[in-house]
Amino acid sequence: MHKPLRIAAIAAACAVAGAGLYGAGAATAGQSTANSTHEPYNIGLLVKDIDTYYGTTADADGVYQASPDSPYAKDLARLDSAARRYIDQAARKARHKGEKPAVVFDIDDTLLLSLDYEKRYNYTYNATTWADYVNRADRPAVFGSPGLVRYAEKKGVEVFYNSGLSEAQRSAAVENLKKVGAEVNLDADHMFLKDKANPPSYLSSCATPGTWNCTTVQYKSGTRKHIEDDLGYEIVANFGDQYSDLDGGHADRTYKLPNPTYFVS
Repeated sequence: MHKPLRIAAIAAACAVAGAGLYGAGAATAGQSTANSTHEPYNIGLLVKDIDTYYGTTADADGVYQASPDSPYAKDLARLDSAARRYIDQAARKARHKGEKPAVVFDIDDTLLLSLDYEKRYNYTYNATTWADYVNRADRPAVFGSPGLVRYAEKKGVEVFYNSGLSEAQRSAAVENLKKVGAEVNLDADHMFLKDKANPPSYLSSCATPGTWNCTTVQYKSGTRKHIEDDLGYEIVANFGDQYSDLDGGHADRTYKLPNPTYFVS
C-alpha cells in the first residue's frame, strides 16, 4: 500500500474525519498542501498534534498504541455508528431490489493500525522495514473496524477486501486479521491484493504480466468494478483511510477513516 512519496498529512485535516463520509467531487476534501510562499507547519509540532490525536502511548513492551479515549477513537466511533445504520438500511434495500449487497474494506489503517511503525520509523517509509513489520502479523485493530466487518456479515452483506498489500503478504494479512477478530471471507476470492507479476485481466488497461502501471485509484476502482460487473454484487459501502482507496466510483457510499500519518496518491 505504501509508497515512497509517503508524507505526514496535516493533523487538523484528519480531526474532522468524524464526518466520515464524502461525496462525489470531494477527492481532495480535508487535504491541503503547503504554500511555497509561506513557512510550512512545523514538523515537531505536527508530530505532537498527531500524538495528541491518537493519544499515543508505549505499552509495557514498548509498542506504540492509540488510546481508546483519544479524539481518533471518538472519530472512529462516530463513523462506525453511522456506517452500521447505513449498512442495515442499504442491505434491506438492495435485497428488496434483487441485488447482492457487498462492502469493501481497505486493510492498512482501515482494519489494521500501523501507528507503531510510523512512530518507530519517524513517519518515513522503507520497503524492507515495512515488509518485516507486516509479516510479523501483530498489528492491533483499528478501533471498531473488525466489529463492523462482522456486523456487515451478520446483515447478509458480502465482505470484500481491496488492499495495496502484495500477494507475498497475503498469509500475514490473513493471520493478522484473524487475530483481531475480522475473520470473515479471508479467502482469495474475497481478498484482493496486488499481484504485479500476474495481474488480473480486469486490470489489463494498466497492468500486464511483469509490467504494473496502475495508479492506486486505477487498481482499487478497477477491482471494485470487477466485484460489481463480473461478480454481480452491488457495493453499498467502501471503507478506506486514503482518498485513493475511495475515488473512482463503483460504490454507493464511501467512508474515509482518519489517518494523519501518511498520504497515498
